[in-house]
Amino acid sequence: MNTSCGANLELSRCIAASPVCRLKSDIFESKSCVPKFRGFSKKLLPLCKNIHARSNKERNITLSVTGSASQVDTAADEPSSLTYKDAGVDIDAGSELVRRIAKMAPGIGGFGGLFPLGDSYLVAGTDGVGTKLKLAFETGIHDTIGIDLVAMSVNDIVTSGAKPLFFLDYFATSRLDVDLAEKVIKGIVDGCQQSDCALLGGETAEMPDFYAEGEYDLSGFAVGIVKKDSVIDGKGIKVGDILIGLPSSGVHSNGFSLVRRVLKQSGLSLKDQLPGEAITLGEALIAPTVIYVKQVLDIINKGGVKGIAHITGGGFTDNIPRVFPKGVGANIYEGSWTIPPVFKWIQEAGRIEDAEMMRTFNMGIGMVLVVSPEAADRILGEGQKTSIAYRIGEVVKGDGVSYS
Repeated sequence: MNTSCGANLELSRCIAASPVCRLKSDIFESKSCVPKFRGFSKKLLPLCKNIHARSNKERNITLSVTGSASQVDTAADEPSSLTYKDAGVDIDAGSELVRRIAKMAPGIGGFGGLFPLGDSYLVAGTDGVGTKLKLAFETGIHDTIGIDLVAMSVNDIVTSGAKPLFFLDYFATSRLDVDLAEKVIKGIVDGCQQSDCALLGGETAEMPDFYAEGEYDLSGFAVGIVKKDSVIDGKGIKVGDILIGLPSSGVHSNGFSLVRRVLKQSGLSLKDQLPGEAITLGEALIAPTVIYVKQVLDIINKGGVKGIAHITGGGFTDNIPRVFPKGVGANIYEGSWTIPPVFKWIQEAGRIEDAEMMRTFNMGIGMVLVVSPEAADRILGEGQKTSIAYRIGEVVKGDGVSYS
């Protein structure tokens, strides 16, 4: 997780660069930071008496709910609204660590780290898959978790326009189960094939008594390359540019500490059916992260791409502003893409507020490209024939992300 804001540690090594829109009243308005997505339960928006936006330096949303139980629709027999922090992940603490690291190692902050090499940059990213591993242990599905591992790094470095060159992994366990490890590595190989990069090597560590029996941990890193005159850095983004969203396969590899808390609260198991759908909760949640490398590089090669944000931990709220120059922000069109049913279940089962959902999950959009209007028309036209893409918003004056 080289540089993403709020992820599986979900400590991120990025400079705090997640401005939020200004809230004009104490009640959520049509253009507040809290989107009102179609199809979401209206009971999930409690009446918030106090909404405080921190200073631009902090650039995070803090929601403070006061009032009686009846005012916030939390009767004694109903569970309270869950947050990522309730599940043990404090994004604000991660941002504080990032600020301290930035003092010791100035220059960090992008989705990938750039190292000059002649007329090019090597671009590197590192990550893990966090507590999604717990689902692999519980479901016994180990042959796709390696795809998630590769995806989290290569999707980060492609935001700079870099083509991945190679990947290395780290697999650690208490006692080596060769058959299980082979399944995990197979997923890593599949991920490398999907991103057209080489699995250059890795490390297998057997550490008795360090991990629970039958469990393991994964991490890895990818290195890519891009010409210096072809770097996608967001500097040319201006008012009127278009935001194109590429769909996710579901939760991807972020927010699983909260997902597991919701699952426990719901009383359901991973073997139970996702309400209203033909698949189980386990199948919906374990779906591997989409690897966007080939699709994004193809779009870049045709011109007009000015900035790219990988939507991981931090969601739209923290990740989209990271690619914007000062003075411009994003207006997201509500209802402009299809939200996967799994997110609707997570929100309803956990009674999670919209703002928390947007800061924790990708909500069905795993990658956002900021492009010129002309490029947007081309991408959307081609998308009807090849892969799905959505016009999800536009660049506007101001900072942060707003919704309308």
